[in-house]
Amino acid sequence: MSDFYRDYAIAPVSFTDVSINDRYWKPRIDTAVQITIPYDFEKCEETGRIDNFAKAGGLMEGAHQGIYYNDSDVFKVVEGAAYALQIAPNAELEAYLDDLIDKFAAAQEADGYLYTARTIDPANAPEPCGPERWSNPRVNHELYNVGHMYEAAVAYFEATGKRSFLDIAVKNADLIDSVFGPDGLRDVPGHQEIEVGLVRLFRVTGDARYLRLAKFFLDERGQANGRKIYGANCQDHAPVTRQSEAVGHAVRAGYMYAGMTDIAASTDDADYAAAVRALWDNVVGKKLALTGGIGARHDGEAFGDDYELPNLTAYNETCAAQANILWNQRMFLLTGEAKYIDVLERSLYNGFLSGVGIDGRSFYYVNPLSCDGVYLFNRETSMSRQPWYQTACCPTNVVRLLPSLSGYVYATSEDELYVNLYIAGQANFKVGETAVSVRQQTDYPWDGRIALDLNVERSADFALRLRIPAFAQGQPLPSNLYRYLDESADASTLLVNGAEVPLFIRDGYAELTHNWQGTTRIELRLPMPVRRVIAHPAVGELDGLVALERGPLVYALEQVDNGSGLLEYALPYGGRLRAEYEPELLGGVTTIKGEAVNGNGRTVPFKAVPYYAWGHRDAGEMTVWLRRI
Repeated sequence: MSDFYRDYAIAPVSFTDVSINDRYWKPRIDTAVQITIPYDFEKCEETGRIDNFAKAGGLMEGAHQGIYYNDSDVFKVVEGAAYALQIAPNAELEAYLDDLIDKFAAAQEADGYLYTARTIDPANAPEPCGPERWSNPRVNHELYNVGHMYEAAVAYFEATGKRSFLDIAVKNADLIDSVFGPDGLRDVPGHQEIEVGLVRLFRVTGDARYLRLAKFFLDERGQANGRKIYGANCQDHAPVTRQSEAVGHAVRAGYMYAGMTDIAASTDDADYAAAVRALWDNVVGKKLALTGGIGARHDGEAFGDDYELPNLTAYNETCAAQANILWNQRMFLLTGEAKYIDVLERSLYNGFLSGVGIDGRSFYYVNPLSCDGVYLFNRETSMSRQPWYQTACCPTNVVRLLPSLSGYVYATSEDELYVNLYIAGQANFKVGETAVSVRQQTDYPWDGRIALDLNVERSADFALRLRIPAFAQGQPLPSNLYRYLDESADASTLLVNGAEVPLFIRDGYAELTHNWQGTTRIELRLPMPVRRVIAHPAVGELDGLVALERGPLVYALEQVDNGSGLLEYALPYGGRLRAEYEPELLGGVTTIKGEAVNGNGRTVPFKAVPYYAWGHRDAGEMTVWLRRI
């Protein structure tokens, strides 16, 4: 996977070179691989998503089933399964994927076109597909679907060395390249994703046509070159290099910003780099939920205005949190600045992880910051995590990230080693030409103590850069959107072979430039007090409210622990708050306990759980934000 980012100044250490063995992430990854991937395939079979390919290929009779963008769900699960194969070979899974790929090949038309909603019965394709190919790209996901196919095809090629799926993707991309371009059809997809997929296809094949086509689709946005402009919800209201405010559908935006960052890295385009920096500043400074979620509005699944950050009605789609993670990883690789990993971490531990249940078979599409037990925030059914959705983008998206999570822990340049996430495990890789192994021991996020045993095969000079999270530097985020209400005297400390050394922080990293020899023990101790958080005064809905954090985790109160009336609870400023690890609760979590004042003015005890873990027990009220007194 690191080769996918080879044009960036910094390269992540491939997830195949890093093993995770902690008690926080390993169970979730194992669940994704052993339960969620097979479960998602089972649901794709039950709902006709896989049969659609067989029908399009003449392998069975019948009409198209489901929604015209359902092809994409199958491709996403295949991508996750390909990552799972790279973690641990599985002959049964690989055979299943080979059979699926045969169906994809059968469904592909002779010239490379692949879109089952049209191919099965072109004369009776679903109305959003348009009357003919490429006639309704604003709506029909014709290009979006195959963007996910390209990502899956590259992942499967990297996992197995087999070209069967990659050849399908290349044939399709060649067709699209022959149709779209400055001298061809000048149009753009309403839902971005093909841009990211094309760059990934470029990197694995070396064919620059795919990179040019990705940039073409981005460059054409906001340009009325013989077509109708699709507007802000599709980020088609202005040329991308002149966009500085995040608007419209949050998932589409996140994918587009990731694609723009790829273009900035691959083409060294300063205008693209400046644009993604400006957009990031807007999101993190004015439009990011405390949980790292993006997309305030149900209407259009969209960003709201600056400082529009609702609680009960917040949308914060799981897919949008994932897109935010993918974008912030690229921003870090482009710049080497820790602030992007700070945002990635917040989204990962909170707004993303809340979207998939501990059982691996239940999902949230929407992730609000409060629940009154009545408002149906979950747009298709109820307040509980659901086993599936008609639009199943979120259940199929989570398996793309979890099996490859180890690829976000470390990164390198020629003379630098970055430690970005604190997750116990073992890694083997190179810094420049030097073979390095790292053994990380930690109980993060429950504990802030991290120990690294760094071993080099021979004496080497390079900088070790350990991320000091924003929360350990006195602010929730690298912006003024939120701040801590209480001060903390605790400071991070760093030890090398048992001796404390000064903490020199640059770009969010504690930096150790050293001549490394043999094995060195590095210990980092991050403070993890319980913190009260308040929002920027311009966030009207959060005026007079306070939330709780500890380390990277945002906390929530649930009715099952505290009774009803939670949305009326108030947190006194001076009250004592204590953290307590409860090994039997929700797979083992640290809770926060204290006293609050209820709606009747009575002082009552409360217990808060990590936000990602809410909704696993009885359905009922929940809130992240409390009244502040």
